Amino acid sequence: MKNHTTSSKDSLLASLREAMKSAGIDACLIPSADPHLSEYLPDYWQLRAWLTAFTGSVGTVVVTQDFAGVWVDSRYWVQAENELAGTAFQLMKIGTAADQAHTQWLADNVPVKGVVAVDGRALGVAARDALETLFAARGIRLELSLDIPGACWSDRPALPNAPIKELALEFAGLSRVEKLERVRAVMREQGAQWHLLSTLDDIAWLFNLRGSDVSYNPVFMSHAMIGLETALLFALPGKIDCNLARALAKDGIEVRPYDSAAQVLAQLEDTDTLMFDPVRTTCALIDRIRAKKVRVMNPSTFFKSQKTEFELTHVRRVMEQDGAALCAFFAWLEEVIEHCDTQDLNELMIDERLIALRAQQPGFVSRSFGTISAFNANGAMPHYRPTPTAYAQIAGNGLLLIDSGAQYLGGTTDITRVIPVGQPTVAMKDDYTAVLRAMIALSRLRFPRGIASPMIDAVARAPLWERLAEYGHGTGHGVGYYLNVHEGPQVISYRAAPAPHTAMQPGMITSNEPGLYRPGRWGIRIENLVCNQSAGQSEFGEFLQFETLTLCPIDARCIQTEQLRQDEIEWLNTYHAEVRTRLQPRVSGAALKWLLQRTEKLN
Repeated sequence: MKNHTTSSKDSLLASLREAMKSAGIDACLIPSADPHLSEYLPDYWQLRAWLTAFTGSVGTVVVTQDFAGVWVDSRYWVQAENELAGTAFQLMKIGTAADQAHTQWLADNVPVKGVVAVDGRALGVAARDALETLFAARGIRLELSLDIPGACWSDRPALPNAPIKELALEFAGLSRVEKLERVRAVMREQGAQWHLLSTLDDIAWLFNLRGSDVSYNPVFMSHAMIGLETALLFALPGKIDCNLARALAKDGIEVRPYDSAAQVLAQLEDTDTLMFDPVRTTCALIDRIRAKKVRVMNPSTFFKSQKTEFELTHVRRVMEQDGAALCAFFAWLEEVIEHCDTQDLNELMIDERLIALRAQQPGFVSRSFGTISAFNANGAMPHYRPTPTAYAQIAGNGLLLIDSGAQYLGGTTDITRVIPVGQPTVAMKDDYTAVLRAMIALSRLRFPRGIASPMIDAVARAPLWERLAEYGHGTGHGVGYYLNVHEGPQVISYRAAPAPHTAMQPGMITSNEPGLYRPGRWGIRIENLVCNQSAGQSEFGEFLQFETLTLCPIDARCIQTEQLRQDEIEWLNTYHAEVRTRLQPRVSGAALKWLLQRTEKLN
């Protein structure tokens, strides 16, 4: 018998299909997106989670009268298979050349001259162009004016109304006037009088503002229209108080209602030129514009990715604070594990303790993403998160994977460590050592400045490929400065196109997180944040290398030392010496004892 949740989802799907039939729609496409094409969405735009039983952060839904599918990548295969079991939705895997993308499925299965509906407020211009090219041969038409799922969502949440706050110059470093001038310089190069910006972290960075409209990310729902002399910031009413509005006005920034952006854009003359990013701007905003359009990646995306030395100074201090909190956490955790025969320990307790200890650090704001604490088989799901109704006890023998991070006023952290519980097997230790070798390989790499970031991915994967092992996620993502824990333009993943905009430049902060996952058994991922720094100049040009920012011991109890080369052992010992030197003044008692023990030299 189906449970209440499954029955409710079936009812929602039936309502959606009835609405599609009434509107003459053959297929409904529901991307995980909002008017800002964000990765993490406010509740109002969680349409996929509302309609299906899949709770992962990313997935694309396609519904026809006789098919319902959810497309997810390999990070979510196990989770989606479990959550969609018994529902009307079919799991559609993405990840190999043999897997069919939702775009191709639509092109192959929608009738000739059929109609596919997708909300134009949540579809990027570049994505629309790709769909129309694919659909052209069969005469399939896109309908962008209908929000059919939203019309069926009777109790849809309201848009967020949390206040927008100013990021003090002592943390921002550059004023918004200085940042706007950098963007305007690019506008002048492109011959544009206006620049439309909808990406939330770009807007927050550019205007030195922060919010809390999206869980874990200090951003706020808004659009911006930047002119050569003035700028408009479109925000929801009541989110900007009078004092902040005056400060913005002093810098030539006028606040307008959030829902007036499309109307203002439509008033541009056909003699105007508007610069916009087709990957990060929706059809609903662009399609009404008469002005000449210039397609350029948002210049702010490049600017904010290349952290200044001012910002990096704050980040290094934040890493010391976060490292001190982690020392206290792991000291507590190992004490509890040692007495697990008399003390209860489960996956939910990990996040509770981490928050409590990080909150004691100056400038702490929130988590930077939902904590992943996964024991044994749960660790094989890269984006697994325990819930009050589904979690594991931590007892017996195995591996505990903890991926967590925090937002501080001076930076964003993201770290993964794996620790042994009881007596891990030889196979577990072999896998752990291989992942560690992968992480060290990338940490030690030197590379030409400007190299496309996807091209260095193989360096990290080589120690795993030697063992005929692989992992489905990328090795590294950009990380913001008290902003989104995932940002571009760089990405270390061979599955990404090595395009010019992915060039590695000084100041970029990127995660280094290779992994290895054995479904139903265990998962291993070791993650540090690294920053591009100059490695020097030669007759072959300028080279970069990584500065490791994260400060936390890497547990040596699972290392098969005989499998490490001497240079790998030396890297680990040097890293642990740095961790000890910088964290020792910040910890005491059990945390200090743990730090000293876990940073002992490996022979």
